[in-house]
Amino acid sequence: MFVRHEIVHNKHVVEGLRRKGAQFVEELDEVPTGAVTIFSAHGVSKEVESDAKARQLHSIDATCPLVIKVHTQGRQYAASGRTVILIGHAGHPEVEGTMGQIPGKVILVQSEAEVALLDLPADTPVAYVTQTTLSVDDTRNIIAALSRRFANLIGPDTRDICYATQNRQSAVRELSKQVEVILVIGATNSSNSNRLREIGTESGVPSYLIADGSELNPEWVRGVEVVGITAGASAPEEMVNDVIATLRQLGPVDLSVMDGREEHAEFRLPAELADPPPRRQAAGTATAEAAPQPDPQTAAG
Repeated sequence: MFVRHEIVHNKHVVEGLRRKGAQFVEELDEVPTGAVTIFSAHGVSKEVESDAKARQLHSIDATCPLVIKVHTQGRQYAASGRTVILIGHAGHPEVEGTMGQIPGKVILVQSEAEVALLDLPADTPVAYVTQTTLSVDDTRNIIAALSRRFANLIGPDTRDICYATQNRQSAVRELSKQVEVILVIGATNSSNSNRLREIGTESGVPSYLIADGSELNPEWVRGVEVVGITAGASAPEEMVNDVIATLRQLGPVDLSVMDGREEHAEFRLPAELADPPPRRQAAGTATAEAAPQPDPQTAAG
């Protein structure tokens, strides 16, 4: 089994899959003809999809449903004759995939300054979509700049932005009021994890991005009474527990979980990986619901 690009930006998730036999590649020409190939959660372009089909690869699309929604919105805007602007970070795999899913020219904008430089008449029918790992706060000023620049502008509801990104950013701002140091658990190539660290720093609290407990520098917490812990959207809970265990090796820890917005969204597996439907029973049915995941904002003192 091959996976194009890191399935999510978290090395522990990637290494766990690699131990189970998955091979990670950046381009499809590294995959043998006919092999099973998984597209990452960030999504891929139409060109990549066509290339996979031409090479007779058995592809499994693991694109995040929120990313797919952005692709769909972008295609609808383009079909209605609007110029599509994508708010995002150049080089990010989600941005590359989204730009390759929307027909015609898609303009990438990363800042308010770039909005001012757009070579488009003010009356151009324009629509915007956003990279899902940007929060409402990240995009608010750029959207406002677009609104000032273009008289005929539409875009999706802000609720379409990844809830996991917005919830974590809001929680870090609250967490920063209660702690002396913030530890963000995530990967260095994770856009949303880096933003959490930046928010902590902007709030005046020393903040560090670490993958797990092994990267925790004891000097960061020496003499500190309250440490805040948060995690990027793709960081598994076991990594949070690993950091807490490392803190306990440095001294006694009283753990408390900060109140936050609970996340109840559930996404279905790709059809190829889903369990077959259960056989029909003569009488009675049974259902099970996944328990809500705890908010990852934690304070350790």
